[in-house]
Amino acid sequence: MNPTQPAPHAIIDKVTAVRQLTVLTINVHKGFTFFNRRFILPELREAVRATGADLVFLQEVHGSHKQHAIAHSAWPDTPQYEFLADSMWPQFAYGRNAIYPHGDHGNALLSKFPIARHENLDVSVEGNEQRGLLHCQLEVPGHAQVHAVCVHLGLREAHRQSQVKLLLELLERLPSDAPVIIAGDFNDWRLRADAVLSEHLVEAFGERFGSPARSFPARWPVLRLDRIYLRNAMPTKAQVLSMYPWSHLSDHAPLVAEINL
Repeated sequence: MNPTQPAPHAIIDKVTAVRQLTVLTINVHKGFTFFNRRFILPELREAVRATGADLVFLQEVHGSHKQHAIAHSAWPDTPQYEFLADSMWPQFAYGRNAIYPHGDHGNALLSKFPIARHENLDVSVEGNEQRGLLHCQLEVPGHAQVHAVCVHLGLREAHRQSQVKLLLELLERLPSDAPVIIAGDFNDWRLRADAVLSEHLVEAFGERFGSPARSFPARWPVLRLDRIYLRNAMPTKAQVLSMYPWSHLSDHAPLVAEINL
């Protein structure tokens, strides 16, 4: 081989390297509409598929629920996250946070890229709120590592402060040059967690529009609960999906962002 020519693997990496991703995050409210009036998981799957997102961060997604499976004829035979993944996202990971007599729910990640490994970090604080950070290491062409963390923080301020600290400790353990995407429901309506996280990360809507997005309640978004944070990546587009049908598919409006790695 001519020493002035690039190695074959370098040519392949250049051709196949992925430099842009579309990310979607949504609290699916266990597949029900606001106030649990109607089971709408099949409609939600079609809406999620229509976004064409490369990565989908899900919060409050059921792994199982025996009573709902009996009561609703459209209840899937597979876990909700697997039903949502269908054939579009061949890779998925689930972090079970809450366990009760009839089933369980937690966070999940759907991915078009291989998930090399995943772990669910228990960040629950004493009390009845079971919370976790679902951390996945992805194999994205052109990158040694890409990390994704699906987040659902607690309702109490003191709990969120403790959970943000644990999230930052996780971040410190990751390679400093690897792209990291952290998305989910932060329940941070006072923006106190954002003030801390923004010292280390770029928030997609904050970068594009000056502040995190209003995402709750879905039909009339007022509170800034949901976020997409980035390290070694930058947002090029960011949008709140608050119009129909999204306004009728959960109590949270989904967020979608295009990011450059």
